[in-house]
Amino acid sequence: MRFLGNIEAKTDAKGRAFLPATFRKVLQASGEECLIMRKDVFQPCLVLYPQSVWDTQLDFLRQRLNRWNAKDQQIFRQFVSDVEILTLDGNGRFLIPKRYLKLAGIEQEIKFIGMDDTIEIWSRHTDDKPFMDSEEFGKALEAMGTGE
Repeated sequence: MRFLGNIEAKTDAKGRAFLPATFRKVLQASGEECLIMRKDVFQPCLVLYPQSVWDTQLDFLRQRLNRWNAKDQQIFRQFVSDVEILTLDGNGRFLIPKRYLKLAGIEQEIKFIGMDDTIEIWSRHTDDKPFMDSEEFGKALEAMGTGE
């Protein structure tokens, strides 16, 4: 399952958005029926996880966190407690709850950014840019040893 691309869209007055057709096709091809939404840990955006990817993330966390350690429990609790389970309506729309719109600074215009196995939703007018400039990107890849 690979979500790729950067697609601009708008929410309606109720906070509904159409999941871009290219992303819907990926979901349908993989047999996924719902998405899990949560605020990103580091950035002012929302992240959509297909159910199987979300389950893998939870398994990953559970394996690394000790149920009998208070700090580990706080980490897990914070990760799983503020999520929304989304289903697409017959038109491919889903509702972004008002609290999530506020957390991500979304008014109406949004960007869907495919992040391989997840999808990010950004305000189109965010001050926190989701991308590096070209020179910084090139240097980062070079430092990783990719030669690009």
